[in-house]
Amino acid sequence: MDADNAPAVMPRMAPKALEDREDGAQEPEFKPLTREEAERWRASQPELSPWRVVRVQWLVGLSLAALVGLVTRQAPIAWSLLYGAAATALPTALMAWGLTSSRLSRQLAGRVETVFMNFVLWEGVKILLTVILLWIAPRIVPNLNWLALVAGLVVVLKVYWFGFLIQTRR
Repeated sequence: MDADNAPAVMPRMAPKALEDREDGAQEPEFKPLTREEAERWRASQPELSPWRVVRVQWLVGLSLAALVGLVTRQAPIAWSLLYGAAATALPTALMAWGLTSSRLSRQLAGRVETVFMNFVLWEGVKILLTVILLWIAPRIVPNLNWLALVAGLVVVLKVYWFGFLIQTRR
């Protein structure tokens, strides 16, 4: 191979060059927390529970359906909206149970790979149940209003984002 066709080789950097940043400051040394510091840090962090999301989803869905029912005075619209909210909140509740309370979740606890696969399994169950609930909606809700159903579904799905937004502001 001649010099013109030789592959480009990155020059080796001296260890000192790796430590220096562009602004000239050095990265501080890593210092592990003591047991007491770690416990204080954990206590200061809010507990994230999927059950909290489930409760808020049901509360938002029920409140919205009641409000729409009172404003429009049309029961089919309120029931359609409530069904759309339930088509989101019910599968979320099942997933929360599967991730926190099921026998499978207790058996798989502690190993990252199996916990991740458990999450993927329950997410798939959640999606499948949502699709089934939407598919049978015309048979369950008399005079189904699809716009109200989708509105309930979307509003309750957005609870995740509102929860995330509130959590990051704390």
